[in-house]
Amino acid sequence: MSEVSGNETGKDVRALLARVPAVERVLSSAAQPLIGEYGRTQVVDAIRMAADALRRELLAGASFDASFNFEAKLVDDAARSLAARARPHLRAVFNLTGTVLHTNLGRALLPDEAVRAVIEALTRPMNLEFDLATGSRGDRDDLIDDLICELTGAEAATVVNNNAAAVLLTLSALASKKEVVVSRGELVEIGGAFRIPDIMSRAGAKLREIGTTNRTHLKDYDEAINARTALLMKVHCSNYAIEGFTKSVPVDEVAQLAHARSLPMAVDLGSGTLVDLAQFGLPTEPTVRETVEAGADLVTFSGDKLLGGPQAGLIVGRAELIRKIKKHPLKRALRVGKLTLAALEPVLQLYRAPELLRERLTTLRLLTRPAADMQAQAARVQAVLQRALGDAYSVTAEPMMSQIGSGALPVDQLPSFGVVIHNAAGKRGGRALMKLEEALRALPRPVIGRIADDALRLDLRCLEAADEPAFVAQCAELRL
Repeated sequence: MSEVSGNETGKDVRALLARVPAVERVLSSAAQPLIGEYGRTQVVDAIRMAADALRRELLAGASFDASFNFEAKLVDDAARSLAARARPHLRAVFNLTGTVLHTNLGRALLPDEAVRAVIEALTRPMNLEFDLATGSRGDRDDLIDDLICELTGAEAATVVNNNAAAVLLTLSALASKKEVVVSRGELVEIGGAFRIPDIMSRAGAKLREIGTTNRTHLKDYDEAINARTALLMKVHCSNYAIEGFTKSVPVDEVAQLAHARSLPMAVDLGSGTLVDLAQFGLPTEPTVRETVEAGADLVTFSGDKLLGGPQAGLIVGRAELIRKIKKHPLKRALRVGKLTLAALEPVLQLYRAPELLRERLTTLRLLTRPAADMQAQAARVQAVLQRALGDAYSVTAEPMMSQIGSGALPVDQLPSFGVVIHNAAGKRGGRALMKLEEALRALPRPVIGRIADDALRLDLRCLEAADEPAFVAQCAELRL
């Protein structure tokens, strides 16, 4: 193809336009494979748009030699357009940010057992609300509440679509038009503008703040209780930490006070865990069982954070309170579907064998990945990236610090390893690093890293061995 010279006549342009084949002609011949893949309706639109675009090129002065195949061009252009339209917006990416439970990248990755269960639920009818023993209608919570109670020590359980929903439902069912006592130091905000005071308001409950930002005493709870008090509540500050001159009241003491005053006591654990993480070399977090045994009447927590399962909000506690929560009209609006339940049960089953959890639960496997493995991997990736990027960039393998993420253990970091990409010759990164970061995001399976300290950093904690060949292969083809 070459640009049309300035003296080309209108006759020449008309001759080129006449060579653009009719849509029906293309559809009846070269476009047949596209019709088989995408259907006639989409292909007709794509061929028409390709023909219109070609005509605009010709009118703008583009020229093609006599042997150029206009029909093949229309089919090729249509194929690219159709492929782009068919590409899912929800796509797999490589998470090299250093944050294992990354909210924007989908949080916990499901273990193989959960994936197989979801595929089964997707492709076959399931007894979602059908009691196989009696042949009558069942309760979807019955599918997993015995297992949840076994693992947590609670009397009863129910599941909704996330922990924010669990808190909202609990407050709506138990504290509407009444007061809920919470320490000022626990009025957290998490991602997506989820704020405890706002949730209280939407649930129709009145927040009764006590204590100060850094210090709250048991007497503060006691003095706040009145005839309008519905419950006492503690919120686990999983996404920030206050250090220094601080004081908070343990769950067991608040629970004892609540029970002495004939009130229920609820705990929002946020990133709830079912096992002591210290046994795996991770920072200690309060477990759901410990919280229940400390006297909490209700505990809410997430399924897709430290638990390592699908997005869900779990509510466990006293049977009478769970029954009241399940009868609330919001429960139906917030309930989970069969895919969530299908994924959640096998994840919970893994906790029955805690000695095998490290290798079987994907989240725990990533959090406990040996630094030596990541260091060896970084050396391999560094060599590939340096060859692909050439002299314009300097690529080094370096130690890093990962984080758990999603509001879990905010001040604790995990030793990691990855690659650091600088602009060559000591120049500041600026636009060059942004261009590289954009190119990585444009790969067939986008690579998500982070720019910090004038360098692009790719933390390899979440790049497991099975994914390394695909990552290396596409990086080797990277061109700027």
